[in-house]
Amino acid sequence: MKVDYFEKIRNGEEMTFAEQVIMITMLSIPAIFSQISTVIMEYVDQSMVGRLGADPSAAIGLVSSTTWLIGGICNAVSTGFTVQVAHSIGAKNDAKARGIAKHGLIAVLCFSLTIALICLAISKSLPFWLGGNETIAKGSTTYFRIFGAALPLIHLCGVSSGMLQCSGNIRTPSILNVIGCFLNVFFNFILIFPTRPAIIFGKKLVIPGAGLGIAGAALGTAMSEGFIAVVMLYFLLVRSPLLHLRKEAKVPFTLSELQTAVKIAIPVGIEQGIMGIGYVMVTKIVSPLGNIALAANSFSITAEGLCYMPGYGIASAATAIIGQTLGAGRKKLANRLGWLATALGMLVMTGTGILMYVFAPQLLGLMTKDPEIQALGVKVLRIEAFAEPMFAASIVGTGVFRGAGDTLGPSVINFISMWAVRLTLASILAPRIGLPGVWTAMCIDITVRGALFLLRLYFKPVSRSRIVKVQLQ
Repeated sequence: MKVDYFEKIRNGEEMTFAEQVIMITMLSIPAIFSQISTVIMEYVDQSMVGRLGADPSAAIGLVSSTTWLIGGICNAVSTGFTVQVAHSIGAKNDAKARGIAKHGLIAVLCFSLTIALICLAISKSLPFWLGGNETIAKGSTTYFRIFGAALPLIHLCGVSSGMLQCSGNIRTPSILNVIGCFLNVFFNFILIFPTRPAIIFGKKLVIPGAGLGIAGAALGTAMSEGFIAVVMLYFLLVRSPLLHLRKEAKVPFTLSELQTAVKIAIPVGIEQGIMGIGYVMVTKIVSPLGNIALAANSFSITAEGLCYMPGYGIASAATAIIGQTLGAGRKKLANRLGWLATALGMLVMTGTGILMYVFAPQLLGLMTKDPEIQALGVKVLRIEAFAEPMFAASIVGTGVFRGAGDTLGPSVINFISMWAVRLTLASILAPRIGLPGVWTAMCIDITVRGALFLLRLYFKPVSRSRIVKVQLQ
């Protein structure tokens, strides 16, 4: 018999410890599979580009930190509205939740269009700002320009997914994200490579291809994201039992709604901006080490994703759970669920960290045949494996606090750890021991960050969030 745990939370029903564990686990599983499938498809994506040589791989790796920065800032705007949707549903104010969902979609679209225009304007100069050379600058510009043009669709897909998750529907966006990953691989397969012969099941076939190289990789991602964005919006606005459009009295866009969105979004935006700029600075530190180091760094970041993406899946579930639990006024339950989600994330990522250490050579071998890139990538992945349990504490802890609308504290922690620990140590170690020095700094940073999140979860539980108190008055 299917149990609606969100309904039990909203109705104030008691939940045993076993039920709490089962709820977090069952809601996390679809999100975990979605995140893992995303990384697997990135593996395939990177391996396809990797077959073109080290320079194309380095070209994409050069601007990847900037795309993360932009994606993080856009995600901050989405968070300002998705968390309010969860709180309103938890408080059984579904009409308000639908109004916030519509207002959020409009705000996200306007913001992403503005950022897209900025991306197009800076695309030609960006590779040189990041320390790239002439051999990879053209490819980096092409990739970033296509990314910028597709940003509104990418952002709409993300906010629609977040709203569905915060309404309690984790499965649908997870399935759609998996489908989007497979579409990305299919489009890349056609767009990156030229038409070529192949032998499949003993038969000689001609596989059509556009031969667009780096541009094909970017277009493949843009096309898959665009398709999934349309489908995600359909499920949000037509099929969602709680959030679909319906004929009812319109809920006006209020000043308090905007103020709450800003209070939630600004710390996240600052955090993502600071973290993103930090990643850009790391890229600038790595760039002088050469194209081999730059490619190895990019491939290793993708490889590590298999290890930490389960944490992001659990964090997505935690945001929805904590948001609705606090919206229902169940503070003690929210505190317990926050700790349980964090503990589950640390347990899962301890296991994935062990697997990453053991299978690092195989992970790198799937993406590149270059022995120098492989050897360097294996070395840095094994350094990072030791930090994964504490990485889980920071990832899931962020999701837990976001569910409470508490985004300032996590932002401060991430700022301190990135700039005071990672960048300082990386700038000292990189000239002396190369890329392993950069990843050693990353390992120490993540360990410190995880410890700070655990301390904050203990001394300031989610039930003490000021934003939640204001919303429930």
